[in-house]
Amino acid sequence: MNSPEAAIRFDDLRTLAGRLAAGDLSSRVLVDHAARRIEAAGEDGQCSFTALRLDKARAEAEAIDEARAAGATLPPFAGIPVTVKDLFDLAGEVTRAGSLLLRGAPPAAKDADAIARLRRAGFIVIGRTNMTEFAYSGLGLNPHFGTPLNAWDRQGGRIPGGSSSGAATSVAWGMAAAAIGTDTGGSCRIPAAFNGIVGFKPTASRVSSVGCFPLSATLDSVGPLANTVACCAALDEILHGGPPTTPTPADTPTIIVPDNVLRWGVDDVVGAAFEQALRALRDAGFAIGHSRIGLLDDVDRMNAESVISIYESYRHHARHLADPDSPYDPRVRARMMAGAGVSETRYDDIMNRRRALARQFRDEFGENTFLATPTVSILPPRLSELERDEDYRRLNRTVLRTTAIANCLDGASISLPIRLGQEAPVGFMLTGAHGSDSHLLALAGRIEARLRSRG
Repeated sequence: MNSPEAAIRFDDLRTLAGRLAAGDLSSRVLVDHAARRIEAAGEDGQCSFTALRLDKARAEAEAIDEARAAGATLPPFAGIPVTVKDLFDLAGEVTRAGSLLLRGAPPAAKDADAIARLRRAGFIVIGRTNMTEFAYSGLGLNPHFGTPLNAWDRQGGRIPGGSSSGAATSVAWGMAAAAIGTDTGGSCRIPAAFNGIVGFKPTASRVSSVGCFPLSATLDSVGPLANTVACCAALDEILHGGPPTTPTPADTPTIIVPDNVLRWGVDDVVGAAFEQALRALRDAGFAIGHSRIGLLDDVDRMNAESVISIYESYRHHARHLADPDSPYDPRVRARMMAGAGVSETRYDDIMNRRRALARQFRDEFGENTFLATPTVSILPPRLSELERDEDYRRLNRTVLRTTAIANCLDGASISLPIRLGQEAPVGFMLTGAHGSDSHLLALAGRIEARLRSRG
């Protein structure tokens, strides 16, 4: 090999797979490169993980390299290092969900379904990534394991976004080729937007959540974070576990910018980057319209109450919450405890309203009409801005406000990185109805190609 280490870039899964198959790279070299990137990131490298498994990863890599050298037929992505959020079971390991509460829990008997599919495709898990405790915030802070700083502005002390904080920073810092996270209200897309990568939230039922510690069984989705749409699409195909689906070429997607969502308040830098992206897409011939979509105001009011997540999380945690000495993050405890005051009747009413809104959205939009919005309306706040609980609550609501639309409507959504000059990365989000995943990924790939060609 000709100095493979100098040429390693974790920017495209299929390119890496091709280089491994051709003998241009070894899996051990990739794992060692990931380890060096973690070390180079210093405290933020360590804080991106709740547990590293580099020794196991090196052993798995060497076994793959030996099998490849012997001419064995290997899975398509054999030997590529990835990370997984600390919500997923890995056989023989404790799943802590970013909490001290579960540190004494028994090791998982088997891999979560999503992890088992990753392994069958040949991926090597190098570590369990940090997260907001029990995934209950869009900001990404964790008082137990530390908070990795934003990959764009580490010196400025900006937050990574959450809850899949370490998933995003592990990819943005080049510590892994991709990451698997979860998204209950934006937890893949928010940190992706804040760190300048791609985050995909599939339709919830598309990917099995068996073996994944729940926040809200109704709203949780399992999705990838990576450097490109193509990488997310490849991972989605693996996680989905079914045959790939290809949208009908004759279908022309429609993109609608909901004006009422933009009026919820958008930072100047975010707004300028979003408008620049829209102009580039219109110049390229994309059909983009503006409209006020009334049902989104209904969704926003429902999401402001958070009845589904607080009800479901409280009931899952009630036994531990009853003990005042249980080592919860106080801010997570406070949010969960709000569920004690939600009656079953109130919960059922909200669930019925949600089903009606999701059905209305699906009927009106179908599989090939998509909403385009900024992923998050603000730039990532600094840690220093979150010291007061009231600011934490306000900013958490702000970062989740737009992304949570897709979870409420049981749809699919993706965040693409855009940038205005040398300003911060901004997320460009596309959201579609239930089951629109394949159409959404195809459209996102076209948009990504156009925006990247514009620099």
